[in-house]
Amino acid sequence: MGELRHAGRRRPLIAGRSLFDHADELELVVPQTCRRTGRCRECVVEVRSGETALSTPSEAERYLRAPYRLACQAIVERDDVDVEVDVLRRRLQIQAGEATALQVTADPLEPAVQRRADRVITDRGEDLGPWAGALVGLAVDIGTTTVVADLVDLESGALLHRTAMENPQRFAGSDVVARIAYDTEAERGELQRALRRALDHELRAAMSDLGLARTALADAVIVGNPTMRDIAFGLDVDRLGRRPFRSTTEAAWRTGLRRTTAIVRRAHEVGLWMHPRGRVYGAPILGSHVGADIAADLVAVDMAGGPAVSMLVDIGTNSEVVVRAGDRWLAASCPAGPAFEGGGVGHGMPAVEGAVQAVRLVQGRLHCDTIGDVAPDGFCGSGLIDLLAVLRESGRLRPDGRFDDGTSTIVVDADRGIELTRADVSHLAQAKAANACGQAMLLEAVGVRPAEVERLWLAGGFATYVDVPNAMAIGLLPPIPRDRVVKVGNGAILGAGRLLRSVRRRRELEDLVTRIDHLELELDPRFFDRFVDGLRFEPQGAPSPVVPA
Repeated sequence: MGELRHAGRRRPLIAGRSLFDHADELELVVPQTCRRTGRCRECVVEVRSGETALSTPSEAERYLRAPYRLACQAIVERDDVDVEVDVLRRRLQIQAGEATALQVTADPLEPAVQRRADRVITDRGEDLGPWAGALVGLAVDIGTTTVVADLVDLESGALLHRTAMENPQRFAGSDVVARIAYDTEAERGELQRALRRALDHELRAAMSDLGLARTALADAVIVGNPTMRDIAFGLDVDRLGRRPFRSTTEAAWRTGLRRTTAIVRRAHEVGLWMHPRGRVYGAPILGSHVGADIAADLVAVDMAGGPAVSMLVDIGTNSEVVVRAGDRWLAASCPAGPAFEGGGVGHGMPAVEGAVQAVRLVQGRLHCDTIGDVAPDGFCGSGLIDLLAVLRESGRLRPDGRFDDGTSTIVVDADRGIELTRADVSHLAQAKAANACGQAMLLEAVGVRPAEVERLWLAGGFATYVDVPNAMAIGLLPPIPRDRVVKVGNGAILGAGRLLRSVRRRRELEDLVTRIDHLELELDPRFFDRFVDGLRFEPQGAPSPVVPA
């Protein structure tokens, strides 16, 4: 008899039952609110193997592409094949240290909505009506891979609740190019609905736990790359897939039709589970694919008020770099792909329980530390960086990405079947090269050498856990003195929280982004050579190998 498998757990397949029917026995939490009719479209799962055992997709599933199914619609028709599934929308583990650090802010509390007597008034003079009880705000960072949301008390500034989950839009592809293509086809709007359903589900649960009504939530700030931000607001993202890669708001701003690339909508227009007349603020973007998440990073670290020569690097599916040299600001987007977030790597995975987050050599053998201190299931980004650095240090991985013994695979954990292949290394090399060439080209453009950078702000979902010397050893980060590197972790959610707590910060940010120039890397004649150099696993600036004539 075949088995249904998920995260190391196995249960017998029973013909005639749906994948949803099997979920309880597998301890598999699959969200749904439509009583398994297929209308809510929340119970999306990824069928990683054994799809031939399932019924053909129903009409309710027409918006999904293989290997994704609605668990309530996928009926087991054969019980002689093993089926492996994964939940599309998993909650991610939030490390305690990061959560604590991101609560700290010294800004005066001046939110865009404030209580006046028994009413709540916005900074634009709009009256939201009589108000009793708590006044709450929402900050959301929508990443291509991960979504993080904070609930904040707008009268004390306290963080009330934080949640993190995988972006439920993954069924449309792992990068922004795939999401843009999906959202401009027949299923336009489905990505916005998937995100909204997931966020609303989390909001209902969190507000209920806090004993708060929906109407207590009066203001929201959303940040993300231009594609993620604009999909959240229901804007057409087709322009972002075509040169010069400008969102509708940026195009309108550049032609004088808009004062800013920021967006303001009422909650009912966006569809968020909050006060219907509450406001939702989409932070401004810097240009092209450098988005509101990076703008929020700048707020989080107060880069405008920091050292005159500084640099911010946010590593993710689409990595971004911002360099400041006095009054000159320059930004660029590096299309790194999802390799350092687990995508395209055979045993890559998000930062959830069971992910290897650190690797070291112990008596000549690889030793892996996992999130949750459990048996390893695969590698998250920080673990992959460590693995590459350790393999380079031990000589098992050559600078050109080949394995020293000439094989195509390195076994990391034989008992768990975890290995690193040459194909994995190739994906990681390309992601690393995209990051490295963006950093090097921006520094060159402003005439700054790495040794002259006074502060390197390292942001991104896994930045807190990246071993900086290891990242520099493989060339993922420039060789800047270690004491000048500051990890900010998820700076985007910190920045979004600051924007939520301070309307003055919003105005300052809208002014700052107009002064930042954008460099299109792929149009620069140096790009190809820099990218090729970046494919090598060695420190940035290392001499290129001499090729025999």
